[in-house]
Amino acid sequence: MNANDLSKRPAHDLAHPQRALTVGLLEEALLRAFPARYAAEWDRTGLLVGERGLPVRSVAVALDPTVAAIEEAAAAGANVLLTHHPAFLEPPTEFSPASSVALSSGAGVWAAIRDRVALMSFHTALDVSPRGQAVLPQMLGLHPLDAVLEPAAAADPAGSPAIGYGTLCAVPSTEGAPQTVGQLAARCTAVFGRAPRVWGDPEAPISTVVTAGGSAGHLGRAALARTDRTIDCLVTGEVRYHAALELSGAGLAIIELGHDASELPLTAVLAEAAAHAGVPETAIFMVDQRHNWSYPEAIRL
Repeated sequence: MNANDLSKRPAHDLAHPQRALTVGLLEEALLRAFPARYAAEWDRTGLLVGERGLPVRSVAVALDPTVAAIEEAAAAGANVLLTHHPAFLEPPTEFSPASSVALSSGAGVWAAIRDRVALMSFHTALDVSPRGQAVLPQMLGLHPLDAVLEPAAAADPAGSPAIGYGTLCAVPSTEGAPQTVGQLAARCTAVFGRAPRVWGDPEAPISTVVTAGGSAGHLGRAALARTDRTIDCLVTGEVRYHAALELSGAGLAIIELGHDASELPLTAVLAEAAAHAGVPETAIFMVDQRHNWSYPEAIRL
């Protein structure tokens, strides 16, 4: 090969070498999608376990970074486990092999290091993001009003009003009549494959609801305190018994989906974000955590 032959080689092959996607670069991309500044102060966001300089081979996605999920990720060849919930909030007090953090608080960290699986989570940063807030309304056929009950503490006052907790939604009518609590609950059953727990009158008409995955926290009282719009129903993952009793008594219906049922759809958001960050779709797989618990069939004796 002479100099003339070299001059004919495509310039882009030399000028733009392929940049490998590392664990650190994946974290940076996901932090741009779900900024840590919007996460709750007590939360842990981004990479918790792992080496940022290593190239990403493949990514497993799950709701919870259980020891079983870490082992499944490693068995499938993934060196990153991307989850909604973090591996820990309070620092572990010991690190030893075990099947669950109930037996050793650092069991997940131990398994991740042993199997060389990086652990990365985006919990409340994903919860408050517009993409996270849009999931439940889209699944239930509701119309978001581009407003939240509780803005994220670090949200820019001049930024999006939809960054925070509790998405306000308008409820479309059914054949010209307002939907009822019971009809929306039936829709939840059809979508999630699980019957929700319903507080309030099933026949009550609803025009405005608030959706919130995971724990409702203080959103119920915030909904009652809203003065510019009457909120008829809260659709959430879980709510404490006494809070639900008090809220429903005050006229706020509650549809309780189950914590995991309400948040499992967020794993699809994480998988999409990983693909957008440069992970090939063929290198992303979902860890199935839909059956961590079950409803036993009623048995007549």
